[in-house]
Amino acid sequence: MCSELSADLPDEDLGECLDDAIDMYRMGSKPRCEEVEYLGMVREAIDRIEEGE
Repeated sequence: MCSELSADLPDEDLGECLDDAIDMYRMGSKPRCEEVEYLGMVREAIDRIEEGE
């Protein structure tokens, strides 16, 4: 399931765990609009995994 949810996220941004993507992310490393979208996608994927979807 994790691989399915993370398919839309850039591989270089992901570790073994999606939480790593949030923990290791450097604010300002992407343009603001991309940053908001990226962090939202990661958070949504984490939430869906936790909920068992």
